[in-house]
Amino acid sequence: MFARTALRATASASPIARVSASAAPVAAASRFFSSSPARLVKIGELLPEGELLQEGSPGNKVDLRKEAESARNMLIIGVPAAFSPACSASHIPSYIQHPKTQEFDVKAVVSVNDAFVMKAWKENLDPAGESGIRFLADPSGSFTKALDLTFDSKAIFGNDRSKRYAMIVEDGKVTKIAVEPDNTGTAVSLADKVLG
Repeated sequence: MFARTALRATASASPIARVSASAAPVAAASRFFSSSPARLVKIGELLPEGELLQEGSPGNKVDLRKEAESARNMLIIGVPAAFSPACSASHIPSYIQHPKTQEFDVKAVVSVNDAFVMKAWKENLDPAGESGIRFLADPSGSFTKALDLTFDSKAIFGNDRSKRYAMIVEDGKVTKIAVEPDNTGTAVSLADKVLG
């Protein structure tokens, strides 16, 4: 009975109301999925251009693409959050302790956090700076968004964050990328998986 009443009401409405009513379920459903596959950064691509990152303080801007022009190779490790359990207990320590980490001209951890948090996290994980790993803030998520490596983590972290990943860049281009399929796990992005 309700369906017939709703159908009659829609049929007697103006043409604009009929289109809007019939399009409503489609519009509501489209919010839950994307018809195009995720792009993600690809092998052979360049890093995002611009001073999108910060190191140590908001005034110390970093452009990894520009640095890639003069670096032989780079290791970039993306994490969902500084000081989070998996990031602090296993992911970043796996690189700090791995001998092959030292083979890279530039080694950096990137997180959608502010520069002060990243500086404090570095002092916590690598107080003497012996690993040579830089801790870079992506405060607005611009670098991470340009790589298409963000995920909706508002329920946990309050904003969109970076998927957990590890990336190798050689001669300015991405040559290897390992992105966690569940965004936050450590199945494919730990140092022994990426560096051997």
